Amino acid sequence: MQLFREALGGDPALDVAAANAMVRRVGKGESGAAVRVYRPRGRVVAFGRRDALRPGFAAAAGAARDAGFTPVLRAPGGLAVAYTERSLVVDHVSPDPGRLSGMDERFREYGELWAEVLRGLGVDARVGAVPGEYCPGAYSVNARGTVKLVGTAQRVIRGAWLFSAVAIFDDAEVLRPLLAEVYHHLERPFDTASVGAIRDEAAGLSLDVVEHAVLAAYDERFGLAPGCLDDRTRTAAEELLADHRVA
Repeated sequence: MQLFREALGGDPALDVAAANAMVRRVGKGESGAAVRVYRPRGRVVAFGRRDALRPGFAAAAGAARDAGFTPVLRAPGGLAVAYTERSLVVDHVSPDPGRLSGMDERFREYGELWAEVLRGLGVDARVGAVPGEYCPGAYSVNARGTVKLVGTAQRVIRGAWLFSAVAIFDDAEVLRPLLAEVYHHLERPFDTASVGAIRDEAAGLSLDVVEHAVLAAYDERFGLAPGCLDDRTRTAAEELLADHRVA
């Protein structure tokens, strides 16, 4: 399976558009399974499509900008998530046989993959939602059953699926008040105490170590062949930018 590791330029919307472009190209049979692992180059609030339908969406996006975060609309489902340069984003795309039932299987499988990786690094990591978490999901990865560390989401199209994970390594103290304001404007429940960071759960860990462990887990399972996003995928991402930017 191909491995891509670069963030694209300084526009966070281009990074989320790249995930959309990747899964679309796989769905058309133009490319195969791949995983993209990158660290964001800026601070981002990635809203879900359902968020954009809420009356308070404009105010939530404005709150993100006021806090120095770029609001974007992401391709997978779910609700708003926020992350900084001290996070890790993993976008995994693969051909799909057309079984919608596979969504739950993937949530379980990759939730446990993340939990195993973090447990191997000394984190008391578990799979399951915690009360009041952002973008709530039954297969979130948490620490101690108390704070969310990794959120996962999916998009399934004809012929392909996209599985995205965002791991919060650091900056929980920055994310808590921001997410509180965003979720307040969206009129959705949220508890600041649910936001955690990997760095706070295991002394001495670095983001480099976490990234290496994630790559090793994927390599063991799939075999990774390092590569670069090709020009057709980059062009497709640029053509999708308008779908992911927030005016």
